[in-house]
Amino acid sequence: MLRGSKVGLRARHEDDIPVLQAELHNDVVNYSRSDDQPWRPVAPGAKDSQSVVDDDKNQAHVRFSVVELDGGALLGFANLWGIDNHNRSAHIGLGLLPSCRGKGYGTDVVAVLCHYGFVVRGLHRLQVETLSDNAAMLGAAERNGFVREGVLRSSAWVMGEFMDEVLLGLLVQDWKPDSKPRSKQYSKG
Repeated sequence: MLRGSKVGLRARHEDDIPVLQAELHNDVVNYSRSDDQPWRPVAPGAKDSQSVVDDDKNQAHVRFSVVELDGGALLGFANLWGIDNHNRSAHIGLGLLPSCRGKGYGTDVVAVLCHYGFVVRGLHRLQVETLSDNAAMLGAAERNGFVREGVLRSSAWVMGEFMDEVLLGLLVQDWKPDSKPRSKQYSKG
């Protein structure tokens, strides 16, 4: 497990999938705002690509479950996707259960994903694309050093309208990891 100050990122377990589907996937508006594919219903137990435990065949996508360090409660998911080993870049994304939002978990998840991308994977660049009105993700990214690089005008079709997306990037040389000791903050245990 990778550890932040509040959250841990661990492998996805089978028991996580029904919770993530019920709390995140089945929320049509939230899902439509967070994915580049149209929402469609997924039956319980279906092996939808969004809810797999681990996809060894897709080396360009790493899925984590986000858990609270105090108690281990499932908080949501985090992804490193679009991993390009040649250009040493990837995209990050996360989704928190509705009851877990607004508590600082998102900022910590982004910090741990940065550690994973830059330290564990040896990447050079991480990128975020988010809707221009997603203040929570914009704030979590910027608090971790991401810089707004541009606006993709009318690039996302969301619930009947086009919306702008903001593109943010962070280069390894600009990354300033939290000052806490690595062994405690990001231990493998």
